[in-house]
Amino acid sequence: MNRRRSPYVPWADILDILVLLAWGVALLKYWLTGQLGVLLHPDYRWLSNSAAVVLLVAAVLRGGYLVQKLKHTRSRAIANPRHFTLLPPNLSSFMLLAVAVLGLIYTPQAFASDTALQRGITDTLTMTRSQPQQFRLENRPEDRSVVDWVRTINVYPEPDAYSDQAVNVSGFVIHPPNWPDNYLMVSRFVLTCCAADAYPVGLPVRLEGDRATYAPDTWLEVKGAMTTETLADLRQLVIVPTSLTEIPEPENPYEY
Repeated sequence: MNRRRSPYVPWADILDILVLLAWGVALLKYWLTGQLGVLLHPDYRWLSNSAAVVLLVAAVLRGGYLVQKLKHTRSRAIANPRHFTLLPPNLSSFMLLAVAVLGLIYTPQAFASDTALQRGITDTLTMTRSQPQQFRLENRPEDRSVVDWVRTINVYPEPDAYSDQAVNVSGFVIHPPNWPDNYLMVSRFVLTCCAADAYPVGLPVRLEGDRATYAPDTWLEVKGAMTTETLADLRQLVIVPTSLTEIPEPENPYEY
């Protein structure tokens, strides 16, 4: 009786193709859904988009090559099985595939107040980690964003120079633990390359009532004027609001 031979299945090659395909689809998903905006600075997104195309093309080409290889190899492997040792898939390929699958099912979220506090939000008005690529002083103070205000103050840090200037900014709410209950911070994350190096900047807001009215991570549009106060032992600018309006989180929550 002839023994039935096991089919020649190149599992290692198949797994490599699956890795290329999964990573290509994951990057393509972030591209088409706009989720890449919470992961990468716009200047670098083309790298991820290009990688998605290259990986998908590589998977197709690798698959076509494997089909042709199997046509020529299957009969030879059956006739001379000793000359065809199948390489088992390695652990690194399984890990790469697992990470890609996780990327397919995971929806990235923008950083929020907890991350901001962990990364040092209370030092934002004096931080110099990011030098602006282009600095311009707007003619109208109310046209400045949170990041524009922080950059302006970093260039000339005398708070009295900006007293009574109009403010119209938007950002998410943070409750700094060492501030009185009638103060909150309106904040934005600055993205210089990718989410790993994002850091928070913000401006204090003095309220008439308790900040508990505005939960952390709530997005607000704040209109008012600047004044100089001593807050948490630091002489700094504080927004005195004339209106606080809840707004939806913007499609792109970061600034650059």
